[in-house]
Amino acid sequence: MTNTPVSRTIVSALALSALLAGCGSNEPATNAIVVPPVAVAPTPAPTPTPAPAPTSFNVAPCLNQTVVPGRTVANLVVPDVLQLDLNQPSGFPNGRRYLDPVIDVTLAVIFLDLRRHPATTFAAIPVNPNGIDQPLPSTFPFLAAPLGSPPRSNGAGTNFTFRSDLPSAYTRVDRAGMPAVSTALISGNPNKNSYNDDTPTIDATGKWVPELSGTLTILTNALADDFGRLGLTICAAPA
Repeated sequence: MTNTPVSRTIVSALALSALLAGCGSNEPATNAIVVPPVAVAPTPAPTPTPAPAPTSFNVAPCLNQTVVPGRTVANLVVPDVLQLDLNQPSGFPNGRRYLDPVIDVTLAVIFLDLRRHPATTFAAIPVNPNGIDQPLPSTFPFLAAPLGSPPRSNGAGTNFTFRSDLPSAYTRVDRAGMPAVSTALISGNPNKNSYNDDTPTIDATGKWVPELSGTLTILTNALADDFGRLGLTICAAPA
């Protein structure tokens, strides 16, 4: 066979075919570089910012602040007796006039720093009724006639006469000296009833002091930031 260009082409084609066939064999390639896969660590989830721990407050400064000369908040509540100093201006908590905003004053003296805010702070906020439904009489007992249909003598309803009925004819639902203390600072209905049924003599033993200070602490812890947002300084100090 002569060595012609055609024959050299055929030989080259056969050699190329053999080379390609060898690539498909089961023999390992000695010159291949195998790069192992690189393990990529998962991106850690961001650590959540922990919620700030709630601040606990000491309410002793509230109970010890002076409301009227010679009387602190604690003195007004324990024992729960309404007192009147004729040498001082009248008005709750020095006595009690019929239209005094006793609830607003009570809440102010147990929550607010009276060195910065007067006891009338809440009473000055225009959210309460600005008057009464009926004019008051000018003679004792200075109370307007009852609204609605009062009980009748024919047995419809329960009739009572304040001047002649015995105390056993009534049910006490709150204290008259410092109203709203039972509502705001005594927890649970059984305790509220027990507190209302007790007397100033029992109050003076300190029976209700832990309950009053404990509930005031819980309320102050919950409301302190709200007072701050309103620009009000509370009387309690961080514990």
